[in-house]
Amino acid sequence: MPTPIILDCDPGHDDAMAILLAVGDPRVDLRAVTTSAGNQTIAKTTLNARRMCALAKAFDVPVAAGYPKPLTGPLLVGDDVHGETGLDGWDFPDPAEVPLHSAHAVDLIHGLLTDSPEPLTLVVTGPQTNIAGLLALHPEDRHKIKEIVCMGGATHRGNTLPYSEYNILVDPEAAHEVLASGIPMTYCGLNVTHQAPVTPEVLHRILDVGTHIGKVSAALLEFRSSTYDQIWDLPDAPLHDPVAIARVLDPTLVECVEAPVSIELRGEFTRGATVIDLYGVTGREPNALVATRLDTERFWDVFMKALAALG
Repeated sequence: MPTPIILDCDPGHDDAMAILLAVGDPRVDLRAVTTSAGNQTIAKTTLNARRMCALAKAFDVPVAAGYPKPLTGPLLVGDDVHGETGLDGWDFPDPAEVPLHSAHAVDLIHGLLTDSPEPLTLVVTGPQTNIAGLLALHPEDRHKIKEIVCMGGATHRGNTLPYSEYNILVDPEAAHEVLASGIPMTYCGLNVTHQAPVTPEVLHRILDVGTHIGKVSAALLEFRSSTYDQIWDLPDAPLHDPVAIARVLDPTLVECVEAPVSIELRGEFTRGATVIDLYGVTGREPNALVATRLDTERFWDVFMKALAALG
């Protein structure tokens, strides 16, 4: 049976590819896409989520907008990576076939959790603001969540500040509250997502799928690789967010270890860092699973198969 999931995201190019993987692989049942402010403003990330659901013909998947800013402080958008629209690189038509759901993202998630006869998995590939809001308003919902698999953090270095990964840095208070909830957590951080670089060979494979979706995906990823090359001298940009989907649809694709994880909230130079004790030096008990290795070859095979299935 497919794993029922809710994808909370901030599209963004890699979130866009996560949506395609979640729709195209039959091992997950995508119940909803909810959006947070992150890679761009909430209006733009929500429009981009609707665009990708329309592209994938996922017309029955509701898309709902969440909070427009972090729990505290101003929003840090990722327009240097994702451009003015948050999804630069393709001129999308109006996604009229996927209207915006009338409910707030938190209300939609709460309703789906309440109505589901089984616990649902939350896949979070943006800031965790919506999930922190859900748990504050509906603390009883933690028992209806099977696990949270997030793209966030890193075991070593960051990508926005020296030790802080973007999704966690945008709203570290939210990440801290979600981690403290006791819900089983899995972190797919930079150390594992950088094992999925979008190389020229990968782009050729995407184009060789021979579909409109493949053409759009290749164009989006080429744009993102160009910004990675300009900012970090990294032309083969890693495809972060689909790794979290891959962990859910086939856990053997993403190897994890148990470890103590903390979110740094006050460090002068390290705010938003995920402090992950891989070697047990603190003596603290593990409170999360941390991804360490990606089966890269199989990951790309799964991704290409999902693109082909979307037609």
